Amino acid sequence: MGTFKIIQFNMQFGQIWDEANPDGAPVDLKQTIAEIQRHDADVVILQEVEHAQAGGKQLIPPPNYSLISQALTGYHGYFSYPKADKRELPFGIGLAIFSKTPLYDLSKLELPSPVIEFDFYGETKTPTDRLLIGAKTKIKGHEVQLYNTHLLAFFMLKASSKIHTEQHRLVLEQIKKSRLPTVLCGDFNVSNHHALVEQFSLAGLTTAQNTEVTWRRMPYVLDHIFFDHHLKLIQRSVVPTLASDHHLVIAEFGFNAH
Repeated sequence: MGTFKIIQFNMQFGQIWDEANPDGAPVDLKQTIAEIQRHDADVVILQEVEHAQAGGKQLIPPPNYSLISQALTGYHGYFSYPKADKRELPFGIGLAIFSKTPLYDLSKLELPSPVIEFDFYGETKTPTDRLLIGAKTKIKGHEVQLYNTHLLAFFMLKASSKIHTEQHRLVLEQIKKSRLPTVLCGDFNVSNHHALVEQFSLAGLTTAQNTEVTWRRMPYVLDHIFFDHHLKLIQRSVVPTLASDHHLVIAEFGFNAH
């Protein structure tokens, strides 16, 4: 039976975790790369690959993605920034998919954010748009659809994705179009993960795990590997790491016979 392993990792642009000073911790991309390499996954899905620049400037080529690509020899990669926006705050930005097998039919879908005002160090801000990227690959003779997303953290804005439903709706609309074995990874930024899991289950998606916390800053399950009925979960784990403020979620899948 052919199986494959996927890593889901919000890498926080390589900024390591320091309990005493989480926002001032240094960037150590070597630690990020070592953490990814040691698991030897077939597919690696990353969020917050780059550090957003002042005024929404986007560095081309993306420096972190370029270094990771060089280090992950034998992998094929796809990266995308979201739409450039002068309102971008100095956090992580950009999504990447890496696979040991070639990627094709690359896609991206902009996910508009609602106008919600919030305070950022005394200035009134509104959130920038988010992104869903996709790619197909062939694993163990099976064509597989991969998706990666990083949604707006409504709970950080004292709002709720139950009220602001557009990003979830757009993601699920895209997933429903797939007729292939499909995996959707990402940082979904939903504090009530039970509601998220229930919502996505109605679209035929199951999460690999929803019991272990994946974020160090608050005890939330933010990161998920969702999969559809074409796939069966063999094993999964949440792997604590100091290479980010998020842990890795790792899952191994087999293919269901149809």
